[in-house]
Amino acid sequence: MRHQDYINDAVELLSRLIATPSVSRDEKEAADVMQQQMSTYGLATHREANNVWAICPDYDSAKPTILLNAHIDTVKPAISWVRDPFKPTREGDLLYGLGSNDCGGGLVTLLQVFRYMTLRTQPYNLVYLASAEEEVSGKDGISRVLPLLPHIDVAIVGEPTGMQPAIAEKGLMVLDVVSHGKSGHAARNEGINAIYETLDDMRWIRDFRFKKVSPFLGPTKMTLTVVHAGTQHNVIPDECRMLVDVRTNEYYTNEEVYDIVRSHVKSDVHAHSFRLHSSRIDPEHPLVKRCVSLGLQPFGSPTLSDQALMSFPSLKLGPGESSRSHSADEFIKISEVDHAFTTYLQVLEGLEESVPRWEGK
Repeated sequence: MRHQDYINDAVELLSRLIATPSVSRDEKEAADVMQQQMSTYGLATHREANNVWAICPDYDSAKPTILLNAHIDTVKPAISWVRDPFKPTREGDLLYGLGSNDCGGGLVTLLQVFRYMTLRTQPYNLVYLASAEEEVSGKDGISRVLPLLPHIDVAIVGEPTGMQPAIAEKGLMVLDVVSHGKSGHAARNEGINAIYETLDDMRWIRDFRFKKVSPFLGPTKMTLTVVHAGTQHNVIPDECRMLVDVRTNEYYTNEEVYDIVRSHVKSDVHAHSFRLHSSRIDPEHPLVKRCVSLGLQPFGSPTLSDQALMSFPSLKLGPGESSRSHSADEFIKISEVDHAFTTYLQVLEGLEESVPRWEGK
C-alpha cells in the first residue's frame, strides 16, 4: 500500500466513528466498528467489553513490547455545537465531528501505523488497543483490559498533543472535606457554626504550597471548588461540606497528598479515589530520546488520560490540539493525520537503542 492509502483508510474509518455515537459507557457500536474494520484489515482481534485490541502476529515474549493506545469514547456534545456533532463534515483540510480531535485522530492513525509496522519483523512487539471509558476513567475501560494484555514495557498514547511528546501528566484526586458544628437558632446565638469551624481549613487549602515543583508539570495544586452548608437563614449550620480538586505532579502520590492534608486540617477528609496518579517517563528513555532526535519538544500535560491507569512508562503523542478537546464544532486536520502517521513511523523505525524491559507488574 502507498502512504496515501493508509491516510485515506484512516480518514474513512474516522468518519465512520464520528457517525457512530460513542459517549462514555455507551461505546458498543463504535467498538463493533473498530473490531469489524480491524478484521477487514486481516488483524486477529481480541475484545473485552468495549475494548478492542490486536497483537503483532510474530509476537515473541523475549522481546520488549510497545503498546499503541487511544480511546474510542467521547464526551457528550456541548449545546453550543452549530454543526451536527455526529455528521462527519469535510471542509478542505478540516474534518468536523465529535471525537475527531479527542482522540479519533490518534485512534485511527495508530491503527494504520500498527498495520504498517507489523508487515515486517521489528526488534520489539507491538500491541494496538482501542480502549473505552477514558473520558470517565471507568472500570470497564483500560483498567479492565490491561491484565489481559501481554507484558507491556512502554506505551504511546494517541491523545492530541500537536505531535509533541508529553512525558509527564498531572494526576487527579478529589477530596471531601467536612467540618462539624452544632445546630441552633441564629437569633439566640446558639450552637456552633460549622462554617466558622472550617474557615482556618479553607485558608490553609488556599495558601499551602507543596515544596517539590516539577520542571514539566509545575507544582502540585489544590483548589477549593464547592462548598455546601446550612438549611435556612435562621438555623446555625451543623455541617459544612467542601470539595477540593487536587492536581498532583510526579513527585507526590495521591496518598501522600491525602496524608499531608489530613495532618493540617481539623475537618474530616475523605478521598473519592487514589487511582488517578500522575504519570511520567524518564527523559532518557529511548522513546523520548528518539522523539528529541527528530526535533520534538517534550512537555508536561495538565490534562488527565488513561496514562493515569498505566503502571508502566508511557508518553502522550498524537495529532490535533488539546485546546480543541471537549469543544463545540471539534475538528481534526487531515494534514495532521498525515503528519502523525509519518512521525509515528519515524519514531518507531528509528529506535536505535533497545527498549528497556519494565520489571513491574
